[in-house]
Amino acid sequence: MALIEINHLGKSFGTLEVLKDTNFHVDQGEVVCLIGSSGSGKSTLLRCVNLLETPDSGEILYKGENILTSKMNINTYRTKVGMVFQSFNLFNNMSVLDNCIIGQVKVLKKNKNVAHENAVKYLNKVGMGNFLHANPTQLSGGQKQRVAIARALAMDSEVLLFDEPTSALDPEMVNEVLNVMRDLANEGLTMIIVTHEMNFAKEVANRVVFMDRGIILEEGEAKEFFNNPKEERTKEFLGMIRK
Repeated sequence: MALIEINHLGKSFGTLEVLKDTNFHVDQGEVVCLIGSSGSGKSTLLRCVNLLETPDSGEILYKGENILTSKMNINTYRTKVGMVFQSFNLFNNMSVLDNCIIGQVKVLKKNKNVAHENAVKYLNKVGMGNFLHANPTQLSGGQKQRVAIARALAMDSEVLLFDEPTSALDPEMVNEVLNVMRDLANEGLTMIIVTHEMNFAKEVANRVVFMDRGIILEEGEAKEFFNNPKEERTKEFLGMIRK
């Protein structure tokens, strides 16, 4: 059974139809990269999975249960399906450590000592163990994004959603974030990643999904997808990226 399965999902903003009868799934331990031009629906699809946007039609199954109609608490669901944003979304009035503790205590109701230990473990994991008491405003973009990843991991997420996690970073900071994501992929964490980093997608993804004008136009195993795209629009997109 797929960990996340999306059936016939539709989403419009006013008269603009952003997702059109979209079908999509992610298996346990799979890394799926969503690619496509701006406005193709990638981020909206990701935000629907996390319920930051409410779909107009269709269903989203998590472990076989439709989260759009179930009694599942949204906050509980979001701890299992965590999100890493391009703009970090850290609390600037808290230390790095407290950013990674607060959700565990308030949402997961963890003991503060347990939450502290968990936060330190994941901050060390992403290479931010020396910045526990720093304020986010003192950090580079790459460091902030690594803290955001640690925060999501500390919430015991089973799936991590990444919405263009490197797009707000200076080029030299991109690799430090991608390296953390490579490590997570190698450890078997389930991830859905909206990205423009094609080399990263080719290297790390099990499957690549190409979206165009609100539909999934083509998908396939990463190397096959990049080396042998089927659709003319996919070939055109990849040709533009390679130039």
